[in-house]
Amino acid sequence: MPDLLIELFSEEIPARMQGKAAQDLKKLMTDGLVEAGLTYTGAEAFSTPRRLALTLHGLSAESPTLREERRGPKVGAPDKALEGFMRGAGVTRDLLEEREEKKGAFYYATVVTPGRPAAEIVAEQLEKTLRNFPWPKSMRWGAGSLRWVRPLHRVLCLLTDEAGDHPIELDIDGIKAGQITEGHRFMGDGPFEVTGFEDYETRLKRAFVILDPQARADAIWHDATNMAFARGLEVVEDAGLLREVAGLVEWPVVLMGDIAEDFLGLPPEVLQTSMKEHQKFFSVKNPATGRIEKFVTVANIETADNGATILAGNQKVLAARLSDAKFFWENDLRVAKSEGLSAWTERLGNVTFHHALGSQRDRIARITALARSIAPAVSADRQLAGEAADVAKADLSSEMVYEFPELQGLMGRYYAEAAGLPTEVAAACEDHYAPLGPSDAVPTAPVSVAVALADKLDTLTGFWAIDEKPTGSKDPYALRRAALGVIRLVLENGLRINLDRFIDAQLVRHKIALKNGDLDDSQRAELEELVEEIADHGVFGAAWAALRERLSTGGEEIAPVVAPVPDLSDDLLGFFHDRLKVWLRDHGIRHDVIDACLAMPGTDDLALLVTRARALSDFLKTDDGENLLQGFKRANNILAQAEEKDGVEYSFGADVKFAETEEERALFAALEAAEARIAPAMTAEDFGTAMEAMAALRAPIDAFFEAVQVNAENQVVRRNRLNMLASIRKTCLQVADLTKIEG
Repeated sequence: MPDLLIELFSEEIPARMQGKAAQDLKKLMTDGLVEAGLTYTGAEAFSTPRRLALTLHGLSAESPTLREERRGPKVGAPDKALEGFMRGAGVTRDLLEEREEKKGAFYYATVVTPGRPAAEIVAEQLEKTLRNFPWPKSMRWGAGSLRWVRPLHRVLCLLTDEAGDHPIELDIDGIKAGQITEGHRFMGDGPFEVTGFEDYETRLKRAFVILDPQARADAIWHDATNMAFARGLEVVEDAGLLREVAGLVEWPVVLMGDIAEDFLGLPPEVLQTSMKEHQKFFSVKNPATGRIEKFVTVANIETADNGATILAGNQKVLAARLSDAKFFWENDLRVAKSEGLSAWTERLGNVTFHHALGSQRDRIARITALARSIAPAVSADRQLAGEAADVAKADLSSEMVYEFPELQGLMGRYYAEAAGLPTEVAAACEDHYAPLGPSDAVPTAPVSVAVALADKLDTLTGFWAIDEKPTGSKDPYALRRAALGVIRLVLENGLRINLDRFIDAQLVRHKIALKNGDLDDSQRAELEELVEEIADHGVFGAAWAALRERLSTGGEEIAPVVAPVPDLSDDLLGFFHDRLKVWLRDHGIRHDVIDACLAMPGTDDLALLVTRARALSDFLKTDDGENLLQGFKRANNILAQAEEKDGVEYSFGADVKFAETEEERALFAALEAAEARIAPAMTAEDFGTAMEAMAALRAPIDAFFEAVQVNAENQVVRRNRLNMLASIRKTCLQVADLTKIEG
């Protein structure tokens, strides 16, 4: 069985595209070859700045001959129908077979598709792959029609077996496939022939090309960390930068340079970001001080002076870059110390957040109001939470963040400290964006938590208010991420808060802003009073009713502002529940268990909801839980059928005096004992105890169904037993809606 080697040699491929391109080449080729009938035992894809490579091991020498039987029209069908069938099957009349079936006689044709040599199939699939390659951006050059990310110079396509190596014939816009490649652009010795993958990889290495991107990354990291260790320093880890740099070089040469003393006073994050974004340098820090003191750069060439000239040039360019960063830093510090952060915050009035949701300054005002409302619920000081929310986004107006947007929040902390603001306020400036991703740490300081929740809830309610919700896979405003951030803030901090009132309050704030031109001062004042009442007490319905009563005029104008809020609030809470389902499933909680808990009251208290779901999940994993569930379902099914048949609801309570068997009396006693434990446990939100009490019902319920016929002939006894089943249902449904549990 032959092996296949493909190399696509071009001008430099952007580093960010290389990894996906290698995998796309592998997928397109292997899928196409398998579809054509070829098999293989293994495949590997590689990339360097100037080439994509693919090797397949154990490829079939040819595709198999295929035989397919096709049923045609009935015997006696019109000639045109028969001719169409023969044309589609590629057979003549004499090759048709008549077969008798239940519905009559039919024509059958056996279609034979001969096998094809692997070389022919590979050439066909490679041309198809090249002409339809999914580059994010591509270009044409010269007179050809082929589009590639950069001009394609050479195609290597080679089959190797026991008999030797066999180049595959292929010509794409004048680029003829062969078995020639070349090594490093500067250190290589020009083009050379290869005879297979092992020869290809070995000769590339001799020509100063490391084919495997992971091997290049490992070499870079090994050399860089060793250099740093020898000087008592550490390289700052950055997996993304390491991948990118490994995609910029074919023969990595690691060099360590100095940062001028003038710049060592810059915040380490500023140095790291500037060097990474502009120069693709790794930062090297002193573990004793945390200062960034040196940098690591990776050249693509070995030089006679061991990189001295390269380092000198890099240090000169770096000094110019860091001079800009130093200017921004010193200028921003001057503003923060002399004017405070309010000057920057006011400028955000000229920065649009969203055309329908106003400016960044408008948004800050809403976040500040909400953070003050949330503060008591998260044990934060109301005044500090409001102060932190008011300046949390001030650094968006700073010169440093304008140059390096990824430093927003972090620079806010530095500037808040420079302005002399409280430590809690400075920390919230940095922390309120978190968590941005699933691996990010969640803020724990109360003021930071209050501002982070307010920030995310304002984003979500705002886009709900203007009906810009995520659809399908589209989520341009990262609302799913914001919802997951709220969930993690609540759960990982163990917060017991009812989201409904904060969602309602912020939705009303957004609706006031959207209708602002249609409201007079008194109407706005009434609505703002309503918002405070909702946020502080969570009594939306009562507050709105009271407001309507107090209004002597203007009620009809104000009503449309608030009327849509309950439906929007329910919809947004449902969105939270959908994200929570995903989060809980990732933590081992079944979807039906989550649904059973979502059917209960208080589902805007996410911590309570998760506690209930975990307790129910653990309970259902026990034998008692599984068997009790079956008993409950049996009781519920019998009861539902009887209620449908009789047209009544059996919920008036059974009476022990009508019990005829010991099993009935035992179940009465068990239900009474369970209720005595479950009710106080549920009040105390002790779901574990409640489910223990429910588990005690398993044996008496099983015994009841074994000994007793529910639908007795005596109607009094029958009604009593049905009411007992209703007691079982009522008792069990106090904990969760077990009707939603599968199985």
